[in-house]
Amino acid sequence: MRTVAAYDQDTTTLGVEAALPFVESCRRANSLWFATTAPAYVDKVNATAIHTALQLRPNIAAVDLGTSIRGGFTALAAAARDGGLAVLADTRGGHVGGADERGGGDAAAAFLFGDDAVAADVVATASVTAEFLDRWRDQSDTGSSVWEERFGEERYLELLKQLLAQLGEQGVDPTGVTRFAVSSPNGRAVKSATKALSDWTKATANDPRGLDELGNVGAAQSGLLLADLLDSADEGDTLLLVSLADGADAMVLRATANLKSAKPRSLRDRLAGGTSISYTQYLIWKNRVQGERPRRPDPDRPSAPYAWRNRGYKLALAGGRCRSCGAVAYPIPAVCHKCRAVDFDDVSAVGQRARVVTTTVDHLAFSPSPPLVSAVIQFGTGGRIQCELTDVASAPLVDDEVVPTFRRGATVDGIHNYIWKARPAVTDQEEERSNGTAQLA
Repeated sequence: MRTVAAYDQDTTTLGVEAALPFVESCRRANSLWFATTAPAYVDKVNATAIHTALQLRPNIAAVDLGTSIRGGFTALAAAARDGGLAVLADTRGGHVGGADERGGGDAAAAFLFGDDAVAADVVATASVTAEFLDRWRDQSDTGSSVWEERFGEERYLELLKQLLAQLGEQGVDPTGVTRFAVSSPNGRAVKSATKALSDWTKATANDPRGLDELGNVGAAQSGLLLADLLDSADEGDTLLLVSLADGADAMVLRATANLKSAKPRSLRDRLAGGTSISYTQYLIWKNRVQGERPRRPDPDRPSAPYAWRNRGYKLALAGGRCRSCGAVAYPIPAVCHKCRAVDFDDVSAVGQRARVVTTTVDHLAFSPSPPLVSAVIQFGTGGRIQCELTDVASAPLVDDEVVPTFRRGATVDGIHNYIWKARPAVTDQEEERSNGTAQLA
């Protein structure tokens, strides 16, 4: 089994979802660094959609970090330098029936770096770079090619020795390391590096059992392993993350007293959720095969001017609260529907919970995963919206609890129609919103 993004998810929407548990804290970020090997767009920055959906400050940079696996660690290191937000997301596949398809997964992780109430302090970072052909993919190919793993293993072990020497020069005491993890697309390199690090630190590598169904998630792998390290850490523990991908990188962190209160739900708990799909459904969702066409006209191409004019509601789920009577409406109306006043304060439904008011199931509407379920939902702080429901096997009951989720609508002429949908709320812990969640310093 492997984790698979839903039909309406891509790396951009996965990145937003990863940051939602601490969205309020994210708005303090001084930058946004987005790493993926599977960008939804090329010749266009994908981080800007994440920036808008999370309602980050406009006067910060939002940057894509190429299409290499090493970009995941680079995002962490770049965000650590300026108190930024690192978002790592990937959807991995490969040639049908090949090793990458069997062993690859889809996932995302997000980390906020700062100075206040941090979960862990960054003690040191180190990097070594060398050019050698280990894994590559032509722009026209649907899967990667890999040289014999033994060759890459030998190169990575050479770089690891240089990396550990750098850490020693920075005063890192190997015997002080409590736990470590190694991220790499080269399986042999992971095993050999784990043994070498065990000898160097006398510490224990994080147990990979339980993460098997996650698979290798490319640029997000280092982020997922860092999250697992933090989940298993206690106050005062020293953690070492090593990434071997077109070079060698390391980050040493020390857990603080804020660690336990900063985590609403562990990575392994999240992996316990989800539903199973067939291989045929997987191929349809990945656009490898063509499913049955809907019995309705295809959707129109999204309009760039319309999306710009309505970006507040469309991408950030922004609405308004009437200054006279307090009524909430999404999007901001011309006049209040209750008292006819025209002045509103900005509000957002992102991070809120809602309850289902009514639902409709359409078996003929355009959807890669029919039937399409739509609903009117009522937010606890006021206001209603009509939206599509996702991640549901059947229509929820009236008064069931849901939460907004950033997803992709239809893609027409290469334009992705990003919108907010709603999904079932799982637990109180999962949806907890707390300042300082997953922050690093």
